[in-house]
Amino acid sequence: MKLRRRVLPLLAMASLSAALAACETMRPAGPPQPPPPPPPPPSSPSDFRPGDFAWSARPGAGGIDGVLAYKTQRGVRYACAGGNVGLTPETPWTRRRMQALYGNSSDAILPASLVRGRGAGVASGDYTAYIRTTTCDAQNRFSFRGLPDGGWFVVLQARPAKAGAAEPVAIMRHVQIRGGVVAIALN
Repeated sequence: MKLRRRVLPLLAMASLSAALAACETMRPAGPPQPPPPPPPPPSSPSDFRPGDFAWSARPGAGGIDGVLAYKTQRGVRYACAGGNVGLTPETPWTRRRMQALYGNSSDAILPASLVRGRGAGVASGDYTAYIRTTTCDAQNRFSFRGLPDGGWFVVLQARPAKAGAAEPVAIMRHVQIRGGVVAIALN
């Protein structure tokens, strides 16, 4: 009997304590808080990221010696003398851009008007700071020096050597530099 007298008050206190704790958690905590913002979406290879271009700004021992030797099946020869040649570093973003503009990211020769038209629908990032340029000489030759190893896209516009013979074309070629000078013929 003595044990029962001691246990009952202890049980009563424990029950009261549990009941108070339950009541406390049921009290309103104030105005509802907004949910946390969603995490940012993961970046994808198609996102323009300036850091992807950093490698191309380093000096290197590589180079490209190129010549335009393109002529159509009908014998119309093309020239680039005096025209600009662009060299764009390969990144996931530029690979996707070349695919959208030229239909692939290895090489293409397409009417310049078609490429310009496709360009209107392609997202553009501020990658112009990473493009290197040079000019075709009178023999349709061009060169780049001081390139670091990596992939590059050579891009130029060529026009028919004989005015009015055909439409200008846009030419793109992917070039891989690995510690030396690469010679290419755009034909």
